[in-house]
Order: sequence, then C-alpha cells, then structure tokens
Amino acid sequence: MSNAPVIAAVDGSEHSLKALEWARAAAVRHGTELMIAHVLPDHAQLYAGRRAALHDASQPEEFADPVKDWVRALLGGGPGLPEGVRYEALEGSVPEALRVIGAGALMLVMGSRGRGGFASLLLGSSSRAVASTAPCPVVVVPHAERNSEAAASEESAGRVVLGLHAAETPDDVLSFAFSEAAVRGTTVQVVSAYAVPPAPALVIDRPFEVIPPEGLADEGDGVPAEREMLRSQTARLAPLRTRYPDVLVEQAAVPGDPAGRLVDASRSAALVVVGRHHPRRTAMSLQIGSVAHAVLHHAHGPVAIVPTLKDNV
Repeated sequence: MSNAPVIAAVDGSEHSLKALEWARAAAVRHGTELMIAHVLPDHAQLYAGRRAALHDASQPEEFADPVKDWVRALLGGGPGLPEGVRYEALEGSVPEALRVIGAGALMLVMGSRGRGGFASLLLGSSSRAVASTAPCPVVVVPHAERNSEAAASEESAGRVVLGLHAAETPDDVLSFAFSEAAVRGTTVQVVSAYAVPPAPALVIDRPFEVIPPEGLADEGDGVPAEREMLRSQTARLAPLRTRYPDVLVEQAAVPGDPAGRLVDASRSAALVVVGRHHPRRTAMSLQIGSVAHAVLHHAHGPVAIVPTLKDNV
C-alpha cells in the first residue's frame, strides 16, 4: 500500500477516458487514492480571473465544468473504485499544472492525445511535455488505434517489460517496474540491447532469446556480447530479486535497436517501463532519451516514463 495518489489527467476526450480507467485500476491494485485532475480550458480560467478581479458576486462562483460531471457519471459510486476518489480542477498550462500536482504522486496517467490533437498524431504535445518534465512516473495510455491488439486480452495478463541499460538506468526505474509486476502478480521481462559488430554473416533481426541466469555458464552458445549483457543484467537485478522474491524475472539481450524491440514487446505487455534518461538536463527541459521518445511514439500499449526521483527539483 502507498499513501501517494494515482493521478488521472482528463479532459473529456476518449483518450483520457482510457487513461482514467487505467488509473482507476492502478489505484485499486496499489490500495491508494485516485486523484482526477482536469486543467481548465482557457475560457474557464479567464472567467475565474475576471470574476476575482471584478469581485462580482452576482456571477456564479465557478464556471460550469462539464468534465467534472462527465467523470461523476462515469465513475458513479459503483464497485471497483479505490477507497478515496477526488477531483481537482487546475489552472495554468497543462504541462506546468500537471508537473506541480504530480509532486509526491505514485504516478500520473494520461492519454496519448488530448481533445485538441490531430487524429494523425501518435503522441500529443501535452503528453510529450508532461512525460518529459513531471517529477513522478508518467504512464501514457495509447489511443484505440494503437492498442487494438493488446485490447484483445486482459490488461493484467501481460508481462511488465523493463528496458534496461545495465550501466545507466537509474534504480528508480527498476523499482517501479518490479513494484508494478508485484501488484499485478506477473513477470518482469528485462530487455537490454548490445552493439552489433559489422559482420556479413551475422543475422541482425533474429528473435531475441530469453535466458535464465543459470544458463549463463561459460560453455553456452550465446555470442560473447549477448552473454556479457546478460551477466550485467543479472548483477543489476540482484537487489530487486531480493526485494521482490515472488516476482518472476525473464532476461533478454537483443542485438541492435532497443526501442524497436520494446515496441514489439509492447504488443503483448501490460506495461513497458523505461527511464527518462536526462539526469543532467534542467527540470524544465523538453528533451527525453531517444529510446523513451521512440517507445512513447510507437508502443502498442501503456508506457511508463520514470524519472530519477531523487534528483527531481
């Protein structure tokens, strides 16, 4: 159980409806509060500012918020709700308002596109900005066109897939992935990529192999780079295996492009977890690592972008 809330960012769109449902289930799994956050549109914020400036008591105290009514109608008081549910109407720009309210949250969940997005876009500007700057893990839930294959199975049935750079991925990213797998009762599949030396006989696009730690003996058949990567994985994962003894772990080392492999794995995964990978950039930088960027744009299922939590400002 956690005291930190799960936040669902909503705007009344179908994309945010999917995010709200994902966040509701996450709050139930973690035994924590669900906070539903809506950044008011510009006209509502202007109304509030004008009323406050004019001190006009004849005007309604609040601008009508149809999204709040929409959320109440969707959730009601039926079963399957977390113990605590509250709604917050926020002012300011979407990225900044959500960045502020995300401080101290277990995670912030949002759709890949908002109400104002173009249908052809895979990822909206607000989702990208929030994933780049929020002080908590951000889960981006894709729209229906990208998630059609994953929708055919139960969301919680798939693995949690962790993209791991053994030398660089912060511990916070690993902890988030294992925590998610633990509350789901599922497996963590750890995917790392290694560089492929140029060789005409090498088949680059072979399916990746899942090898248990006991299969890493020196006399095995794996290529040296693959075996070294798996050993590095094993060393990084040892503390997490101790902390989460009931979570099964599968290790995979793949040649070449890690983002492409993670996108492929997202077709059957409950969640793909990657690090944000810009610990040396400013808190308001809109840049994220190339792997996180590619996975966000192309994954077929939910993606969690996890910052280095201890370095947030």
